[in-house]
Amino acid sequence: MNYKEIAKETIGHLYKAHTSIRKSGIDEKLVALTELRVSQINGCAYCCSYHAKELSNFGFEQDIINRLPGWKHTKVFNDQQKLVLSWAEALTNNTDDWHEVKEKLIKHFSEQEIVELTASITLMNTLNKLRITLAKED
Repeated sequence: MNYKEIAKETIGHLYKAHTSIRKSGIDEKLVALTELRVSQINGCAYCCSYHAKELSNFGFEQDIINRLPGWKHTKVFNDQQKLVLSWAEALTNNTDDWHEVKEKLIKHFSEQEIVELTASITLMNTLNKLRITLAKED
């Protein structure tokens, strides 16, 4: 189903929100990292491929991208990256520890960065679900 064309205005607003997040001033590498992790959790093959390429274009080595599913068990990600990955997983999996992760975020990010990052994660979940359920298989 060509959902992007069927609901052109609605889907267009979602992509405009994505563009707005990317222009908000938050580190695009962190956003892309969380978008890839959310897409991995949700199993969106298209989005995984897209964001893995994006991270590569940002200078992430392929070995680091390959380790993302096991990020908790490697030292290749820095503390800031691990914190945003924790937030992405807490929101995507709706875990009970999100309050604790949020308190850590507050110590390291501005309120705007937290809102933009949270919007990015929730938007990526939405875009993944649309792609998985309505698009043709890749």
